[in-house]
Amino acid sequence: MLCVIGGTCSGRRALVAERFPLARWHRLAAGEGAAASRDGHQGKEALVVDGIADWLAAALAETPDDEVLRETWLELLDGLAAAPGEAVLILDEMGRGIVPLDPAARRLRDHNGWLAQAAVARSQAVWYLRHGLCKRLK
Repeated sequence: MLCVIGGTCSGRRALVAERFPLARWHRLAAGEGAAASRDGHQGKEALVVDGIADWLAAALAETPDDEVLRETWLELLDGLAAAPGEAVLILDEMGRGIVPLDPAARRLRDHNGWLAQAAVARSQAVWYLRHGLCKRLK
């Protein structure tokens, strides 16, 4: 598994499209798990998984228990990491801005950060983008 992390309009998708021109792209939908994102994937080309922050926001709305939610996204990451072929995750960086006053927005920010940490721990390589500049972190 590989991760590409950056803020809004940082150049993540362009970098992934350039490095993985034959990849199959999949945007996670609310309630979807790793198996659904792998449907029809033969493992020959990379699978790019996007929309994780939106997927997480929908899961937060449905799941009030943080531990249950944590298990849900850990299962997603483990499934993507264990599946055949290369999975490339495009992750949103939310930790560099102002901490939101709204508890629901803070909860999304927290879970997004924890999910990113877990994804990075499972990844062979991690790239961080800021203002179109890319740096390999791992």
